[in-house]
Amino acid sequence: MTITVGCEPPTTQKAQRQFFLDDIAAFEKANPGITVKGDDANPCEVPAKFTAQLAAGTEDNVFYTAFTDPANVIAAGQAADIQSYVKDIANESSILPQLLNVYRQGSASSGDLYGIPVNNYDEGLVYNTTLFQRAGITSPPSTWTDVAADAKKISALGPGYIGYVDLSAQNTGGWHFAAELFSRGGQMVSGTGSSATAAFDTSAGLSVLQMLHQMRFVDNDMGTKQGLAWQDPQQIMSTGKLGMYMGAPDTVTNMHATYNTPYTNIAMAPLPGVSGPSATLLGGDGYMFNKKDTPAQITAGIKFLNFEFLTPNDGQFNYTRTAKAGQPVGLPEPDLFTSGSAADQQASTDEKASANVPTQNFSAYTAGLTNMQLVIEPPQAQAIYAQGDKAMYAALTNSNANLQQLLDTFKTGANAILQNQ
Repeated sequence: MTITVGCEPPTTQKAQRQFFLDDIAAFEKANPGITVKGDDANPCEVPAKFTAQLAAGTEDNVFYTAFTDPANVIAAGQAADIQSYVKDIANESSILPQLLNVYRQGSASSGDLYGIPVNNYDEGLVYNTTLFQRAGITSPPSTWTDVAADAKKISALGPGYIGYVDLSAQNTGGWHFAAELFSRGGQMVSGTGSSATAAFDTSAGLSVLQMLHQMRFVDNDMGTKQGLAWQDPQQIMSTGKLGMYMGAPDTVTNMHATYNTPYTNIAMAPLPGVSGPSATLLGGDGYMFNKKDTPAQITAGIKFLNFEFLTPNDGQFNYTRTAKAGQPVGLPEPDLFTSGSAADQQASTDEKASANVPTQNFSAYTAGLTNMQLVIEPPQAQAIYAQGDKAMYAALTNSNANLQQLLDTFKTGANAILQNQ
């Protein structure tokens, strides 16, 4: 029996690619009746292609999904319900409940399950330790007021220095708007299903745009280049001229791998809030099962996901192998298991034993998450984020922007999306 599994690492990620291929070989040796074929189409998900494959029913047997996808996949009836296979999922009781709920109808425990999460990230504040030291900043900011004040200090270091940047392109502007809104106690959407409506046209939502507009045009500490997307802040920070940006641990990994930025120069703190860190956006990815899969293929797919993503010492948790290959160990990712669970304790112990990055630079971020509300992304997230890009881009490029009008237009666009879901 053969199963196809999505999101095989690309050839440009040599170590990760080899890990995946080695794991397939080890898995097939232990399960001689199963052949696993990795789908190396990259990026792992292109929205237009994903939608077309979903409509045609041509997804992999075990297909990759970002957390923004499952609701639409379930509504389209294109995934198999694997609730009856829950007993076969390794460490299922240790997986963070809110991650499992992403793969249920209504994103809540409802007697069904259409997928398995394999990775989780939480947005935090990434900062340049060298610039903080030069600017006399002794601790990372815990409020957005502190962020603005510290950004001024960094920009004052001289021409070309940028205190803080934010995103406004390729759906990332709306994504960051959501995270910053959550950190202020707001919410993106209220209600569910056909009753869902945009809920961000509030003082909390307006304050997101007001702060960015102030920092960009009054404080002049966000640089002149705007329309930034996911990788841009990493590239700017790698030059040694950027102080802070909002991001998850994977951006730190990519910054080091792509631009050779030393881990000693980078640290993370919890996402700031109004009076201190209180909430942040939770995201991630996982796998769903093609509705055409046979029971045997579903069982085989779960076995492979168990080996590759859900079992300490194996697959992504084989930290000894990762460190031996010169890859980073000790960053706060993946955040998959409930703190204190047996799986979490084992994975944490193994990770610490093989850590090769300055873990103290990320300890504040990790500790802060234990006391923060982790908010899942809204329904129809990508479509709503695309509308949010417009508001974020205008706030960062138009010195005379009517911020309330931008927010109103964003709300109108989001409500149109929600009413047609």
